[in-house]
Amino acid sequence: MSKKITLLFFILQLAPVMAQEQNLKVLPISMQKIDADDFVGYDGLENLYYIKNNVFFKKKENESWQYKNISLGKITRVDIQNPLKIVLLYENFNTIVMLDNQLNETQKINFSENNIPIIVAATGNASQNRLWIYNSLSQQIGLFDYLTNTFQSITPSIQGNLKYYESDYNTFQWIDDKLNWYTCDVFGKSLSLGKVSDFDQIQPITNQVVLFAKDGKLYLQDLQKNSIYTIVNIEKSFKNFFYKGQILSIFTNKGITNYKISIP
Repeated sequence: MSKKITLLFFILQLAPVMAQEQNLKVLPISMQKIDADDFVGYDGLENLYYIKNNVFFKKKENESWQYKNISLGKITRVDIQNPLKIVLLYENFNTIVMLDNQLNETQKINFSENNIPIIVAATGNASQNRLWIYNSLSQQIGLFDYLTNTFQSITPSIQGNLKYYESDYNTFQWIDDKLNWYTCDVFGKSLSLGKVSDFDQIQPITNQVVLFAKDGKLYLQDLQKNSIYTIVNIEKSFKNFFYKGQILSIFTNKGITNYKISIP
């Protein structure tokens, strides 16, 4: 009898959590065909960025620009938050390239030539002429001043490997291989944001809400509400996705379909 009561209590405790899982519909608003291998996203001026045959492209209506540097190998990361100062990471050659708004190269930094040993595994634009750098040699996050070529670590060594990261001017956030989500500011103050669901792709929306893809489906997770929503009414067999300003962009072999999404 006591085992039955215990089981019933467990089911009743679990029921509210299970009830939180529901569908979230989105509204298609536009479609754009592109010939691309990877969809990078849109900037604040609605310029479209993508990669084809390891060439980086920018497109706006009938205009397009491109940047190619075969000698540096594969482009492994792109930061487009500042369309006047785009950052490309060529991880295999430990090199960062910075581009202007017409994709002209303005600076190239080979970190293998730096006085301080640095292997760049993550990067992005930071404030005050600096770049966020995750140095995989020391497993520390730091800031690199690209005007003075100086680097300063701002965190202790991080435990575990980075499964995902992103940054803005003032914060660097990452998810480790145990799905723990953290954020760090430019002063080195770190904060745990919780634990996310397992994912194939992910993009944080706020410091408590993420969009993530797993096994060909797209979900929204709210850690504060302990809720997971399945995104329905979207293109199937998508390659990746991008969210900006309540617009969800889904990239497939057909092109990019944009949806209006309301975060619950």
